[in-house]
Amino acid sequence: MSLQGTGVWLSLAGKVALVTGGSRGIGAATVRLFRQAGARVVFSYVSAEARALTLVEACGGSGVCRAVRQKLDGVEDGRALVEAAVEEFGRLDCLVVNHGIWPSHDAPIASMTTEQWRGTMGTNLDSAFGLVRAAVRQMLVQEPSGKVKGHVVLVASTAAQRGEAFHADYAASKGAMVSFTKSLSSELAGQGILCNCVAPGWVATEMSAAAFDDPETSKRVLATIPLGRPAQVDEIAGPILFLCTPFAGFCSGEIFNVNGGAVLVG
Repeated sequence: MSLQGTGVWLSLAGKVALVTGGSRGIGAATVRLFRQAGARVVFSYVSAEARALTLVEACGGSGVCRAVRQKLDGVEDGRALVEAAVEEFGRLDCLVVNHGIWPSHDAPIASMTTEQWRGTMGTNLDSAFGLVRAAVRQMLVQEPSGKVKGHVVLVASTAAQRGEAFHADYAASKGAMVSFTKSLSSELAGQGILCNCVAPGWVATEMSAAAFDDPETSKRVLATIPLGRPAQVDEIAGPILFLCTPFAGFCSGEIFNVNGGAVLVG
């Protein structure tokens, strides 16, 4: 935390962060903000190599920002990514679990395939467990770079809190992230690791484009948002950044709702 003139600056100087799903959308916005705050950043991508490398250059080059190709659909994938991040910059102070899949087609529970269920859980939940387990192990043994040993931010969804018809796999995986956050907080806050969750509502990203491109679906979705629009990616990345700074040093186990007033929960 630093003060310059009349402005208040969110600083992550000296920190190393890992952001999953960082080549586009919320993830890419988070990578940019973390770099602007002074952190060295490692982010993962699966197939968008050109986009990932362009983001690295825009964020200052490979000396401060690295892209790692890593699929994330199981526990061991999460572990491998954390190990790769530590190898890049020697430590890990902030983990942002942002990646995830949302099958855009409606899948009634009576006909949802086992393959879809397992695929969503593998990506959205199993790999998150692998990431958090490996990150916490690293944070507990390294020398702290500040008052806390580390920050973990899990990205969930409003679907975690109100469910989502025809997308039970996605809602269940994100609901588990909320419970995971609270469990981690209860276990780790006393050890100097702060764990919190950001729960976005509808966000204008490639993943949601199909919904907003359909006039009827878009009308129905926007009617549920008091602000009358989806979030922009920076409006989600900002709270993620805040939760990794000293200004959030007394926040642990919180579910930070960023949904335009669509879901009001404590």
